[in-house]
Amino acid sequence: QVQLVESGGGTVQNGGSLRLSCTASGFTLAYNDMHWFRQAPGKEREGVSCIGRHGGKPDYADFAKGRFTIYMDNAANTVYLQMNSLKPEDSATYYCATRRYAGCPTDHSDMHFWGKGTLVTVSS
Repeated sequence: QVQLVESGGGTVQNGGSLRLSCTASGFTLAYNDMHWFRQAPGKEREGVSCIGRHGGKPDYADFAKGRFTIYMDNAANTVYLQMNSLKPEDSATYYCATRRYAGCPTDHSDMHFWGKGTLVTVSS
């Protein structure tokens, strides 16, 4: 059974950093493209970043470029999202997701498997 479990969210001040983790079970994460999405209250879910299978070329939303880094730890079957220089507008629930087929980036509607999310709050 495929499961994705996110962790690492919390409350930080403007300019702070967080590292989000997504640990997979039921499949080998390295064989999949892995995605991070986020959703703020009252807003659409949006893509943040993705990374190709076997740690392939990552992709970032414009707001994430230069501040966020996605990477895999194959031994831990975990994908991470390092977030630096956080801003209040980054506050959202962050979700890890994947799908059965390749594609990075891909719209959130094409994902087959989701974690339950981890909440990030950036105070001003």
